[in-house]
Amino acid sequence: MSHPHALDKPREECGVFAVRLPEPADVASLCHLGLFALQHRGQESCGICVSNGEELVIEKDMGLVAEVFTEARLDKLRLPGARVGLGHTRYATTGASLRFNAQPLTVRSNKGILALAHNGNFTNAGRIRREMLEAGAIFNTTNDSEVMLNLIARYSRLSLEDATARVMGELQGGFAVVLMDRDRILGLRDRNGVRPLVIGELGGGYVFASEPSALHVVGATFVRDVRPGELVVADSQGLHSRQVLTPNPTPCAFEWIYFARGDGALDGVDVHAARVRMGEVLAAEAPAEADVVVGVPESGLAAAVGFSRASGIPFDLGLYKSPYAGRTFINPTQRLRELKVRLKLATTSSVAGKRVVLVDDSIVRGTTSGRIVQLLRSAGATEVHFRVSSPPIKYPCYYGIDTAARKELAAATMTLEEIRERIGADSLRFISEGGLARAIGLASTCLACFDGRYHAGHPEDEETLRPVAPFDAVA
Repeated sequence: MSHPHALDKPREECGVFAVRLPEPADVASLCHLGLFALQHRGQESCGICVSNGEELVIEKDMGLVAEVFTEARLDKLRLPGARVGLGHTRYATTGASLRFNAQPLTVRSNKGILALAHNGNFTNAGRIRREMLEAGAIFNTTNDSEVMLNLIARYSRLSLEDATARVMGELQGGFAVVLMDRDRILGLRDRNGVRPLVIGELGGGYVFASEPSALHVVGATFVRDVRPGELVVADSQGLHSRQVLTPNPTPCAFEWIYFARGDGALDGVDVHAARVRMGEVLAAEAPAEADVVVGVPESGLAAAVGFSRASGIPFDLGLYKSPYAGRTFINPTQRLRELKVRLKLATTSSVAGKRVVLVDDSIVRGTTSGRIVQLLRSAGATEVHFRVSSPPIKYPCYYGIDTAARKELAAATMTLEEIRERIGADSLRFISEGGLARAIGLASTCLACFDGRYHAGHPEDEETLRPVAPFDAVA
């Protein structure tokens, strides 16, 4: 489903966190802290599940982590003797934004009670769900994560580990999953490693999280990334792993462009350094005659620093982002939607009388980009040269990112010049796909939203999409 977004960005679906300790601890508070560090990955709902080996309790609801988990609610999760827990923070991409779709999801099975938290999308979940419904299965939610739980529960003669490994081979798409029973955590990634999952060590136990930031906040030491196609189990014997699927690594490029926090590394690539390199590549590919380089906070700042370093044009903080704006919802009038940008962003005096290079990480619809250009002009900028550290987004994502309907994607239906006119910039250039690949530095990444090549599988009920209009990213 498509959502309006305050600053017109693609939205990551989820953040996942899980912990398994050898001794009883306040697992609920560790999960709570971990979700705070992953809040940027999902702001619609969140949940925590905790077990002490006998009982298993879960609390989840719509809202931000701070809204949902009051001290009273956390107390309900503080089971005596608890050693295992997992948490989830969510944006809806498959399944509507409703309370019953909040995760972790739980199911009672012949393997006991299982809880699952999932980041990504299964591209063949629709067909599997229909087949299971026809066979009499019952679903409690509309999201695709429940399909995985049901499949695991079906393999009644297999152990939880073997059943999970079997299901990994049946599901397609981009996904990172943490799964728990009363005493273990299982963590896994799809064979392409589209969605991130890292492992940390804490007090002789182990932590799984979408990003290193969630390890650091609970005092865990980074161990490694879960490998594409790998199933890792943390139990009373420690940590052990199985390479279930033949890896074909194509991690999502948008993790380094925009989604991940800048204070960590994914698949061995430092996020902040990659963003700075994107700016340096942009300066080489798309130079501009200007007096100052300004980044759109927060996500465009690192690329703006790189553009400044490579071009020699001074960097300055030309836009101020209010830390108190909070979430902004659908507003009833166009005028209020325009004022929403002013609520979040304001200009500083550094742009007055200057030719400005404005650096941002993406343009989706172009509406917010246009408002930011207007803000700079109103503050006295004489020219605004827009530079984008991602290639043009022309295709929807099927692996857990909400990129808006294809007809709403500016680059799918408009030429470079038409987008430049829409946003009111003096010039507009995007980084090339090759330039982005060099900046990230991995052998291969998923660029499906730019080039339409879906390495991890295409939804079975969607026809292959082609660009509507010719578009040269570096023309």
